[in-house]
Amino acid sequence: MTPHSADHTPQTDSRTAGLPRLIGVVVAVFILTFSLVPLYRLACEKVFGIRLDNRPAQSQLSGAPASARLVTVEFDGGVNSKLPWAFHPQVQRMQVTPGKLYDAQFFARNEGKRAIVGSAVPSVAPARASQYFIKTECFCFTAQTLDAGESRDMPVRFMLDPDLPADVSTVTLSYTFFKNDALTARLNGSAGNSTARSAP
Repeated sequence: MTPHSADHTPQTDSRTAGLPRLIGVVVAVFILTFSLVPLYRLACEKVFGIRLDNRPAQSQLSGAPASARLVTVEFDGGVNSKLPWAFHPQVQRMQVTPGKLYDAQFFARNEGKRAIVGSAVPSVAPARASQYFIKTECFCFTAQTLDAGESRDMPVRFMLDPDLPADVSTVTLSYTFFKNDALTARLNGSAGNSTARSAP
């Protein structure tokens, strides 16, 4: 062995020893990336009752007629005590067929003296029906801003999965609006401290 080749042997061994470690890091990052999506979906469905599924029900995908079964969907809405809004559903209940898309409207009005940002938290009862309640469009997906005295209709588009358990005949969709303090403060920051003090 020549002196030149002896000098490079330790460097070659060092690179070879670090290769398994590098492969392990790459595999770990790959696994973590793909696990975040189901974890996010699980949190939305179990904590907030939101099913993040924009695809049509299987009956619509296949072209087969939707189930003839009828389920009563009841609507409810309220606000947290810190939020000076009026909020309620436009319709108290409707009869729906699993596998079909429906639209419902909620009404909101800011009765405060300044613009306020609110965030709606949904819930579904009974709890075991939440995974079968699919929202494709909803005002609860983003924060909502209402100026002082402004009113607005807020739509939600939904369907019930045809696999909803047969013994569930009534499902209740409820929303509670909370004041988003951080976004409201940022929204009204340019109005000055006097406006902030006069707001409810």
